[in-house]
Amino acid sequence: MRLNVVASCDYGPNKKNKKGKKKKTEFGGGQEEYVLLKHVQESLIRSVGQTLRALPQLDLGLGSMSTLPAIEGFSEDVIADPSECVYHLHRIELFHREAIASFCSGVVSRVGLVPTCKGRHVSKFLPSLGLCCQLFSAATNTLQFSSDGFANENKNDDIDLLFQSCTNVHHAKQLHAFLVVSGKVQNIFLSARLVNRYAYLGDVSFSRITFDLIPRKDVYTWNSMVSAYVRSGHFREAIDCFSQFLLTSGLRPDFYTFPPVLKACQNLVDGKKIHCQILKLGFEWDVFVAASLVHLYSRFGFVGIARRLFDEMPIRDVGSWNAMISGFCQNGNAADALDVLIEMRSDGVKMDRVTATSLLTACAQSGDILSGMLIHLYVIKHGLDFDLLICNALINMYSKFGSLGHARRIFDQMDIRDLVSWNSIIAAHEQNDDPMTALGLFYSMQLLGIQPDFLTLVSLASILAQLSDAAKSRSVHGFILRRDFFVQDVVIGNAVVDMYAKLGAIYSARTVFEGLPIKDVISWNTLITGYAQNGLASEAIEVYRMMQEYKEIIPNHGTWVSILPAYTSVGALQQGMKIHGRVIKNCLDLDVFVGTCLIDMYAKCGRLDDALLLFSQVPRKSAIPWNAVISSHGVHGHGEKALKLFKDMLDEEVKPDHVTFVSLLSACSHSGLVDEGQSYFHMMQEHYRIKPNLKHYGCMVDLLGRAGHLNKAYSFIDNMPVRPDASVWGALLGACRIHGNVDLGRIASERLFEVDSENVGYYVLLSNIYANSGKWEGVEKVRSLARNRGLSKTPGWSSIEVNNNVDVFYTANQSHPKCQEIYQKLSDLTAKMKSLGYVPDFSFVLQDVEDDEKEHILNSHSERLAIAFGLISTPPKTPIRIFKNLRVCGDCHNATKFISVITEREIIVRDSNRFHHFKDGACSCGDYW
Repeated sequence: MRLNVVASCDYGPNKKNKKGKKKKTEFGGGQEEYVLLKHVQESLIRSVGQTLRALPQLDLGLGSMSTLPAIEGFSEDVIADPSECVYHLHRIELFHREAIASFCSGVVSRVGLVPTCKGRHVSKFLPSLGLCCQLFSAATNTLQFSSDGFANENKNDDIDLLFQSCTNVHHAKQLHAFLVVSGKVQNIFLSARLVNRYAYLGDVSFSRITFDLIPRKDVYTWNSMVSAYVRSGHFREAIDCFSQFLLTSGLRPDFYTFPPVLKACQNLVDGKKIHCQILKLGFEWDVFVAASLVHLYSRFGFVGIARRLFDEMPIRDVGSWNAMISGFCQNGNAADALDVLIEMRSDGVKMDRVTATSLLTACAQSGDILSGMLIHLYVIKHGLDFDLLICNALINMYSKFGSLGHARRIFDQMDIRDLVSWNSIIAAHEQNDDPMTALGLFYSMQLLGIQPDFLTLVSLASILAQLSDAAKSRSVHGFILRRDFFVQDVVIGNAVVDMYAKLGAIYSARTVFEGLPIKDVISWNTLITGYAQNGLASEAIEVYRMMQEYKEIIPNHGTWVSILPAYTSVGALQQGMKIHGRVIKNCLDLDVFVGTCLIDMYAKCGRLDDALLLFSQVPRKSAIPWNAVISSHGVHGHGEKALKLFKDMLDEEVKPDHVTFVSLLSACSHSGLVDEGQSYFHMMQEHYRIKPNLKHYGCMVDLLGRAGHLNKAYSFIDNMPVRPDASVWGALLGACRIHGNVDLGRIASERLFEVDSENVGYYVLLSNIYANSGKWEGVEKVRSLARNRGLSKTPGWSSIEVNNNVDVFYTANQSHPKCQEIYQKLSDLTAKMKSLGYVPDFSFVLQDVEDDEKEHILNSHSERLAIAFGLISTPPKTPIRIFKNLRVCGDCHNATKFISVITEREIIVRDSNRFHHFKDGACSCGDYW
């Protein structure tokens, strides 16, 4: 039997064609098709009529409601003219498009009928019928639901099994069609389950359609729709749906309502509003709601409030403990997370796979190797070592420890690997400076047919930045744009900003940042870090100020870690201290990363005693703060103290890492401790099995070269097992400048320019070597080479903070408001210096000009301008702190010693290499820098 409908796309029902004849409708068949259409009409009235009666003012965008026939009359019209039925399907489809299509497809499929249209296409006139055809294949097996073991429609177990059998949207639509045909779609509970099932399978649009067709919604139905939005990542829609629930339903939310709503909050403002609703309804004592509140405040960095809520909970289950542990882990408070674990165990609550995963993450963040390995043993003891989630966490933890071998061994032993496993091992190699292997793993993953997600691309962006592969980086950016990943997740946008910043393309990074559809606190942190890492501290500080104008963006510990280095680089001590105050106010002063940045800030702003005091207050010190305080003493020239701190670190049973030995070797270099430095270099390899990287080799060359062992340094480079990079040859070139070795300097520069011909600082070093030896033709040759390569000298600047303002001076600066006073002060100082025996060293003037002009040039160096400004702007005999972006020149170094005697002040100068404490005519570096 066949149902044939012939209809013109240009006409509605009962309209006439151009010849005045009524359009022809053919309906062939017998009693079975009549019964089928009768079933269509009755079910249609049942599923649609109630909606239309309830919404008499609904504007369907198809004309006035009065033009629609009465529902009662519609019943007879369906039998009289099937095309009339289809036409009215079209008229009301905007409200229940998918539901009717699914229903009609199911009914048609019961007798194997496929609507066919003769003549013109139905895309305009019969869109609903088109949808019926589209969904026909999804509903062809609907009858199997009632014939293959589900004949008794009243068995709830059968329905449950049907829901469990839906593994994709295709199956869900089959089940939906069956529920409509059987009349069970009127069951509110089953409709709510359909809402959830569609969302679980990734089609929230069908969830909403199903939800809207439920005539009498209860609390469970509303909860299902909110949960559906949250499950699919539509957080704004979830909040809007919850608001609609409160304003229009007249129902009272229950405690199941709030956990998904709290999860949907994308800012703390919404979260606090929801918290007020919870307090109003008295649900704050519910264990699930309280755990969700702990998650909420932890997510936005208010872990102190989260802890207070946790402590007030009268009953705690394992989920509550996991929420608190996870909250501390998210905010980098690994030590507090481990304390919560101890409390949990004392309360007799056993950790589960979620607890273990959170704690492994906490140990990874804190660098607590011992605790991490103990948790690993616990996992093995309880047979969880083959759990996919835990294996992924173990890979992440060991990669954070730098134990790439352990991470790779766990990955290789896994029987089952998911995308997270591949992302974890790729990230492990990327984070441990092995980008080539990481890239190879990415290609292997693709060969296995595993498609990358946004997290894979986050790692890939960092890999390409490490490899300095600008071309492939742009290709990845293009791929991300084509896949619309920026809209899907802000994380990938942040990664692209970070990628361009690491490539030095900071303006491209800013462009990407400006174009992000959504910016979270990490977006701002990433841009601030990018500017700071590219030496653009002023721009980083300006972005931080802009960020504060957005009240919905709440700074977190990552913000402080980002902005503190910017303030440190320009010596903005007072501004850094304000950040310290905000850190204490937000209970983040004990965070290991924030604490380390504060230690670094105080030390690099010349307040080493304050740095030590802050270091003493850090609980459970990992290698990270130890490294910071050792490095701080090294750059201040306190090498012996740095070695003493290293001994204390070992006494505290803290295992040193590769960064520790970089700090140690650098400290030895700055203090001329050659034997000690060589001893630690061998200890690192033989005792701690740490393979030297290029930073370690560069420190050793610097150690030998600064001490005057230039031939040993050159021989050391020749015997290196890896190819020397620019930092290694640059260290040798710098040593040649100190000791005036022109021949070796020329050799070092040739090798240096082979690996890095774009860094203008190396040309300046070589030019200085020639100038100090009076070889002006060599100076001109180097300058010409730099010009031909399109390079220009980095402008030298010095900064000083006075009354909470940072003043920056460039060489020969004439634009400062106190310019005349500054130069007058310098003139007076020069006269007094000469009376004490000061003689200008013209070898530091690279221009071939008259001596008077050379003296004027020396007097216009940025550090002297900053010192003079400090002298006229601060009380007598108070310390002056100057910060210079380049190495301080020899003549300025000598002049500052004289100034410290004349003014009876301590003058602290931090250049690009180390600190100089000038006092009573001497420098802490011992003229060794």
